[in-house]
Amino acid sequence: MHDYVHSHFSFDGQTVLDFGCGTGANCSMFHPLYYVGIDPDTQRIGYAKRLYSHHAFQVLNSKKLPFNNESFDYILIIAVLHHISSDEISSYMKEFQRILKPNGTIVVMEPCLSKKKPLCNWFMKWYDNGEYIRNEKEYIRLFRDQNYDCRVIKRFRKCFLYHELFFSVKPNSSKGEEYNDDYHKHKRILDALY
Repeated sequence: MHDYVHSHFSFDGQTVLDFGCGTGANCSMFHPLYYVGIDPDTQRIGYAKRLYSHHAFQVLNSKKLPFNNESFDYILIIAVLHHISSDEISSYMKEFQRILKPNGTIVVMEPCLSKKKPLCNWFMKWYDNGEYIRNEKEYIRLFRDQNYDCRVIKRFRKCFLYHELFFSVKPNSSKGEEYNDDYHKHKRILDALY
Protein backbone atom coordinates (compact mmCIF):
# COMPACT_ATOMS: atom_id res chain seq x y z
CA MET A 1 0.00 0.00 0.00
CA HIS A 2 2.75 2.45 0.91
CA ASP A 3 4.47 1.69 -2.40
CA TYR A 4 1.32 2.62 -4.33
CA VAL A 5 1.09 5.94 -2.53
CA HIS A 6 4.78 6.83 -2.95
CA SER A 7 4.86 5.82 -6.60
CA HIS A 8 2.19 8.43 -7.43
CA PHE A 9 2.89 11.30 -5.03
CA SER A 10 5.94 13.17 -3.76
CA PHE A 11 5.60 14.19 -0.13
CA ASP A 12 9.05 15.75 0.37
CA GLY A 13 8.58 18.96 2.34
CA GLN A 14 4.79 18.65 2.05
CA THR A 15 2.45 18.83 5.03
CA VAL A 16 0.24 15.74 5.45
CA LEU A 17 -2.86 15.11 7.55
CA ASP A 18 -3.54 11.40 8.06
CA PHE A 19 -7.32 11.47 8.59
CA GLY A 20 -8.40 8.39 10.54
CA CYS A 21 -4.80 7.43 11.31
CA GLY A 22 -5.72 4.71 13.82
CA THR A 23 -2.54 3.42 15.45
CA GLY A 24 -0.32 5.51 13.18
CA ALA A 25 0.91 2.80 10.80
CA ASN A 26 1.07 5.25 7.87
CA CYS A 27 3.27 7.81 9.62
CA SER A 28 6.45 5.95 8.67
CA MET A 29 5.95 7.19 5.09
CA PHE A 30 6.40 10.82 6.17
CA HIS A 31 8.92 13.06 7.87
CA PRO A 32 7.74 13.80 11.45
CA LEU A 33 7.94 17.59 10.92
CA TYR A 34 5.33 17.46 8.15
CA TYR A 35 2.93 14.82 9.47
CA VAL A 36 -0.13 14.97 11.74
CA GLY A 37 -2.36 11.96 12.41
CA ILE A 38 -5.91 12.39 13.69
CA ASP A 39 -8.44 9.78 14.84
CA PRO A 40 -11.52 9.72 17.11
CA ASP A 41 -10.28 6.66 19.03
CA THR A 42 -8.41 7.85 22.13
CA GLN A 43 -6.81 4.46 22.77
CA ARG A 44 -5.46 4.18 19.23
CA ILE A 45 -4.04 7.68 19.40
CA GLY A 46 -2.39 6.84 22.73
CA TYR A 47 -0.84 3.75 21.18
CA ALA A 48 0.35 5.73 18.14
CA LYS A 49 1.98 8.34 20.39
CA ARG A 50 3.86 5.63 22.28
CA LEU A 51 4.89 3.73 19.16
CA TYR A 52 5.83 6.75 17.00
CA SER A 53 6.87 9.36 19.53
CA HIS A 54 8.48 11.67 16.96
CA HIS A 55 5.25 12.08 14.97
CA ALA A 56 2.27 14.24 16.00
CA PHE A 57 -1.12 12.67 16.74
CA GLN A 58 -4.38 14.22 17.92
CA VAL A 59 -7.77 12.94 19.01
CA LEU A 60 -10.61 14.04 16.73
CA ASN A 61 -13.53 15.01 18.91
CA SER A 62 -15.70 17.21 16.70
CA LYS A 63 -16.69 17.66 13.06
CA LYS A 64 -14.54 20.80 12.94
CA LEU A 65 -10.94 19.83 12.33
CA PRO A 66 -8.56 21.56 14.79
CA PHE A 67 -6.32 23.12 12.14
CA ASN A 68 -5.90 26.53 10.54
CA ASN A 69 -7.10 27.28 7.03
CA GLU A 70 -4.78 26.07 4.27
CA SER A 71 -2.61 24.01 6.62
CA PHE A 72 -2.01 20.87 4.54
CA ASP A 73 -0.68 19.97 1.11
CA TYR A 74 -2.16 16.47 1.41
CA ILE A 75 -4.90 14.72 3.31
CA LEU A 76 -4.40 10.97 3.46
CA ILE A 77 -7.53 8.83 3.90
CA ILE A 78 -6.66 5.13 3.95
CA ALA A 79 -9.29 2.52 4.85
CA VAL A 80 -11.42 5.06 6.73
CA LEU A 81 -14.44 6.05 4.64
CA HIS A 82 -15.98 2.58 4.72
CA HIS A 83 -16.42 3.07 8.48
CA ILE A 84 -18.30 6.39 8.11
CA SER A 85 -21.84 7.08 6.90
CA SER A 86 -22.31 9.29 3.84
CA ASP A 87 -23.97 12.01 5.94
CA GLU A 88 -21.05 12.11 8.35
CA ILE A 89 -18.50 12.17 5.51
CA SER A 90 -20.23 15.12 3.86
CA SER A 91 -19.85 17.08 7.11
CA TYR A 92 -16.06 16.70 6.81
CA MET A 93 -15.90 17.75 3.15
CA LYS A 94 -16.06 21.49 3.83
CA GLU A 95 -13.43 21.07 6.49
CA PHE A 96 -11.15 19.29 4.03
CA GLN A 97 -11.52 22.18 1.60
CA ARG A 98 -10.84 24.67 4.38
CA ILE A 99 -7.62 23.05 5.63
CA LEU A 100 -6.16 22.10 2.23
CA LYS A 101 -3.66 24.51 0.75
CA PRO A 102 -4.41 25.86 -2.72
CA ASN A 103 -3.81 23.01 -5.17
CA GLY A 104 -3.80 20.52 -2.26
CA THR A 105 -4.74 16.89 -2.81
CA ILE A 106 -6.68 14.24 -0.92
CA VAL A 107 -5.28 10.73 -1.39
CA VAL A 108 -7.84 7.97 -0.80
CA MET A 109 -7.55 4.18 -0.66
CA GLU A 110 -10.63 2.13 0.28
CA PRO A 111 -12.01 -1.40 -0.02
CA CYS A 112 -14.34 -1.33 -3.00
CA LEU A 113 -17.28 -3.45 -4.11
CA SER A 114 -17.50 -4.62 -7.72
CA LYS A 115 -20.58 -5.93 -9.49
CA LYS A 116 -18.28 -8.30 -11.36
CA LYS A 117 -16.94 -9.85 -8.13
CA PRO A 118 -19.86 -11.03 -5.94
CA LEU A 119 -17.71 -13.51 -3.97
CA CYS A 120 -15.20 -10.79 -3.12
CA ASN A 121 -18.03 -8.45 -2.15
CA TRP A 122 -19.46 -11.06 0.20
CA PHE A 123 -16.04 -11.73 1.73
CA MET A 124 -15.26 -8.05 2.32
CA LYS A 125 -18.64 -7.44 3.95
CA TRP A 126 -18.23 -10.54 6.12
CA TYR A 127 -14.57 -9.97 7.08
CA ASP A 128 -14.35 -6.20 7.40
CA ASN A 129 -15.72 -4.21 10.33
CA GLY A 130 -16.71 -1.34 8.02
CA GLU A 131 -20.46 -0.94 7.67
CA TYR A 132 -20.23 1.31 4.61
CA ILE A 133 -18.10 -0.45 1.99
CA ARG A 134 -19.09 1.22 -1.28
CA ASN A 135 -18.57 0.68 -4.97
CA GLU A 136 -16.42 3.00 -7.07
CA LYS A 137 -19.28 5.22 -8.22
CA GLU A 138 -20.47 5.71 -4.65
CA TYR A 139 -17.02 6.73 -3.39
CA ILE A 140 -16.54 9.14 -6.28
CA ARG A 141 -20.05 10.57 -5.84
CA LEU A 142 -19.32 11.34 -2.17
CA PHE A 143 -16.69 13.82 -3.33
CA ARG A 144 -18.19 15.06 -6.58
CA ASP A 145 -21.45 15.94 -4.82
CA GLN A 146 -19.39 18.23 -2.57
CA ASN A 147 -17.65 19.99 -5.50
CA TYR A 148 -14.46 17.93 -5.68
CA ASP A 149 -12.74 16.60 -8.77
CA CYS A 150 -11.71 12.94 -8.65
CA ARG A 151 -9.17 10.82 -10.50
CA VAL A 152 -9.04 7.06 -10.14
CA ILE A 153 -5.39 6.00 -10.03
CA LYS A 154 -5.62 2.26 -9.62
CA ARG A 155 -7.90 -0.63 -8.78
CA PHE A 156 -6.12 -3.59 -7.28
CA ARG A 157 -6.61 -6.82 -5.41
CA LYS A 158 -5.24 -7.30 -1.91
CA CYS A 159 -5.13 -10.67 -0.14
CA PHE A 160 -6.87 -12.45 -3.05
CA LEU A 161 -10.50 -11.62 -2.12
CA TYR A 162 -10.11 -7.97 -1.18
CA HIS A 163 -10.51 -5.25 -3.80
CA GLU A 164 -9.20 -1.74 -3.27
CA LEU A 165 -9.79 1.57 -5.01
CA PHE A 166 -6.96 4.13 -5.02
CA PHE A 167 -7.93 7.64 -6.11
CA SER A 168 -7.06 11.28 -5.62
CA VAL A 169 -9.32 14.23 -5.03
CA LYS A 170 -8.94 18.00 -5.40
CA PRO A 171 -11.33 20.79 -4.54
CA ASN A 172 -13.00 21.92 -7.76
CA SER A 173 -10.94 24.54 -9.56
CA SER A 174 -10.28 25.83 -13.04
CA LYS A 175 -8.33 22.61 -13.65
CA GLY A 176 -11.34 20.50 -12.72
CA GLU A 177 -12.44 19.72 -16.27
CA GLU A 178 -8.99 18.45 -17.20
CA TYR A 179 -8.85 16.36 -14.02
CA ASN A 180 -12.27 14.82 -14.73
CA ASP A 181 -11.50 14.23 -18.41
CA ASP A 182 -8.43 12.22 -17.41
CA TYR A 183 -10.63 10.08 -15.15
CA HIS A 184 -13.17 9.36 -17.92
CA LYS A 185 -10.49 8.52 -20.52
CA HIS A 186 -8.94 5.87 -18.29
CA LYS A 187 -12.15 4.57 -16.75
CA ARG A 188 -13.20 2.70 -19.93
CA ILE A 189 -9.85 0.91 -20.08
CA LEU A 190 -9.91 0.05 -16.38
CA ASP A 191 -13.50 -1.21 -16.59
CA ALA A 192 -12.51 -3.62 -19.33
CA LEU A 193 -9.62 -4.96 -17.27
CA TYR A 194 -11.40 -5.18 -13.91
